[in-house]
Amino acid sequence: MYLRHELKNMPQNPDSSSAIEQFEDRLAGHFPHEPTSGQGRLIHAFSRFLFSPQPRCTLIVRGYAGTGKTTSIGAFVRALSELGAPTELLAPTGRAAKVMQTYAGRSASTIHREIYRSVRSKDGSTAYGLAPNLKERAIFIVDEASMIGESGGASDKGNFQYRSLLDDLMEYVFNGEDCRLVLVGDDAQLPPVGHAESPALNEDRLRRDFNLTVATIRLTDVVRQELDSGILFNAHELRLQIDAKTEGFPQMSLGSFSDIQRLEGLELQEKIEDLHGQYGEDQVVIITRSNKRANQFNQQIRSRILWREDSLEAGDRLMVVRNNYYWLASQEGHHTTLIANGDTLIVQKVLKRFERYGAPFAEAEVRLIDSPDLPAFEVCLHLSALHTDSPSIPPAEMEALYEAVAQDYIHLGSKPAIHKAITRDPCYQALQVKFAWALTCHKAQGGQWPAVIVDQGYLKDDMIQVELLRWFYTAFTRSQEKLYLLNFSDSFFPDITE
Repeated sequence: MYLRHELKNMPQNPDSSSAIEQFEDRLAGHFPHEPTSGQGRLIHAFSRFLFSPQPRCTLIVRGYAGTGKTTSIGAFVRALSELGAPTELLAPTGRAAKVMQTYAGRSASTIHREIYRSVRSKDGSTAYGLAPNLKERAIFIVDEASMIGESGGASDKGNFQYRSLLDDLMEYVFNGEDCRLVLVGDDAQLPPVGHAESPALNEDRLRRDFNLTVATIRLTDVVRQELDSGILFNAHELRLQIDAKTEGFPQMSLGSFSDIQRLEGLELQEKIEDLHGQYGEDQVVIITRSNKRANQFNQQIRSRILWREDSLEAGDRLMVVRNNYYWLASQEGHHTTLIANGDTLIVQKVLKRFERYGAPFAEAEVRLIDSPDLPAFEVCLHLSALHTDSPSIPPAEMEALYEAVAQDYIHLGSKPAIHKAITRDPCYQALQVKFAWALTCHKAQGGQWPAVIVDQGYLKDDMIQVELLRWFYTAFTRSQEKLYLLNFSDSFFPDITE
């Protein structure tokens, strides 16, 4: 029976109601306060999920901001660890994994690093696919599951194919012997790009498409300790308007809250300088609605606040915008070859700048910010990505680069030999990155910062729809301590306009 041998000090019949009740008491003891009624229901649901004899068990935990979702999951992890149950913590991005690691008190990994591995193909080139799950009776807990999409992906010229992250996660987890899955997320947040809703939080779809035994629970009650937060008060109001599909400007309140305030454009530079001094530049972020605006903010921060003149300098903070399996393949000390879309880097040293194939590049020594224990490594960076207004270098430009690089290897004769040489070319494999002091909301999703500045951007009345409410909700809930509303219209604040 499931976990009979792993859960020590439990009754001999783990299917009995007394076993569930005893485990519920143990879980409740790991909460720092008296659980809310919603958390009490979650404790019961998790205990039943843990001891269920049903196959392919999955629990979906939906929790709005301030409802104690992270506190609950942290308690589950501590209780499972205490009882010797194997537990794997996963999140879609490095920053989200770092947040999870902080509240759970143990290491967490990105989904990509856990489930994908590189292998040698027959022609000697490197290919990538799903890793085997060798774990037995493990509980996989995946945070920020609302970010998990279904769209398939491929590296250029088909080097890496997969159906979708959601499909591959399901296959990986349930290929392990008697493994179970907990999906934790907030369905008021932005769904993955190209989706109307978050597929990983859709109970009916998971049951139908993956033949899972699914239970779901939603936390809605705001924890008493959070009621004095202006950030969570406004997030709660936004969530209610999302549920009601309210039209028109979302109603916000500054009230007497000390953790949220409006900010005018002329005040921005001084405020960023103050926040950098208080928290450190890596603990402050601007969230904006387009890559173009993010580029503009990043350039202004570099030139006016950090006094950087060259296109790339030591100390620059970068976010990876395209998966890359090339640069870590030969590095020691790294447990994966993947530098993932959403990973953040800091430039330790710029080694060389050069132009080739009509594009600017730089060789640099970098370090993964969210994995400070890992050694620095050298990469080639495609500097065009820093300034493009698209999420990454457009496919047409990558196709042109492929053809240009191919001319250097035309002497190899055959198309397979030329393709193999191109996929090993440092310029073709150059890492695509953007500066990371200002991000779009999708890029910021999953992360948290002590201080967050949210840029309203260009806005007309007919743009105020549910998706924009989700955007504001997601942006607001990235902030842990201070939230600044940059150039927000008076229309958001009824106390001012009435």
